[in-house]
Amino acid sequence: MRAVLAREMDCRRVLGRVWSGWRRGLAVSTAPEDAGFGIEARHQRQPRGSRLRSGPLGDQPFPGLLPKNLSREELVDALRAAVVDRKGPLVTLNKPQGLPVTGKSGELTLLSVLPELSQSLGLGEQELQVVRASGKESSGLVLLSSCPQTASRLQKFFIHSQRAQRPTATYCAVTNGIPTASEGKIQAALKLEHIDGVNLTVPVKAPSRKDILEGVKKTLSHFRVVATGSGCALVQLQPLTVFSSQLQVHMVLQLCPVLGDHTYSARVGTVLGQRFLLPAESTKPQRQALDEALLRRLHLTPSQAAQLPLHLHLHRLLLPGTRARDTPIELLAPLPPYFSRTLQCLGLHLH
Repeated sequence: MRAVLAREMDCRRVLGRVWSGWRRGLAVSTAPEDAGFGIEARHQRQPRGSRLRSGPLGDQPFPGLLPKNLSREELVDALRAAVVDRKGPLVTLNKPQGLPVTGKSGELTLLSVLPELSQSLGLGEQELQVVRASGKESSGLVLLSSCPQTASRLQKFFIHSQRAQRPTATYCAVTNGIPTASEGKIQAALKLEHIDGVNLTVPVKAPSRKDILEGVKKTLSHFRVVATGSGCALVQLQPLTVFSSQLQVHMVLQLCPVLGDHTYSARVGTVLGQRFLLPAESTKPQRQALDEALLRRLHLTPSQAAQLPLHLHLHRLLLPGTRARDTPIELLAPLPPYFSRTLQCLGLHLH
């Protein structure tokens, strides 16, 4: 009991120093809430062989992905190398695409290796817990804390910001197609539906009160087109609600599925060059179909395109300042090498 109380007191003492010290950190900067993309201030260590290359992709079409069939020890090593910042009890990771945060018992996930990661980072008995994280199929920022009080304060900040409709998370996405509007809001009621043994997110038109009570949720995202080229777009996405696969489905509703979306992109059909939505309930997930011109620009064969990772990256996260009126603190995560290479191939630039 005394050890627990002592730890809580230590957390309170360092909390103020963490926020003031983080402003001087290498991987963060202060920025207004309406700021666009920042510039990464710290080079993230990349696995051997993941260096950005130009020209045809050869045997390694998507550098920067986690190898398959990793052991627990190898995953801990990869996550340790993915740390982009540490301040007091807070640890920030740049999560690789495809790594689930949670999962079934016995499954290798971020949560399952947090005890080993905590030990590897020299935290002793102060085990890390997840405060904020990108989803399995997306890459990007994961915020961890070894102090329950710090984690609680941050979670309250995120909840309050969501209720006030102030975005705290900014994603980068490359879309197959260019949105009609250069910026705006995407609003849709969504529900989870079990289709052919898989839980899929499905839009609901004009949801009733009964629908809402049964799990349908009204969702909202902001979007802004940053650059366009070769029939694709680099889009900034800011979710104001939280729902499974929300951003992927929102972009499908704009007829511009995220590149590498092999789950929901089949809902966008094309006839004589005109795109339209297919019924979500009857459209099964399938590998994303890309036209020949886009495959050439990306230097991909059809078989390689079938393995294209989802180009959705949690790039920026806002944290509260030391005091209530302080400018929010900005965390940034570098783009994965395969994402950067796609931008290069398409002539898109992240400003």
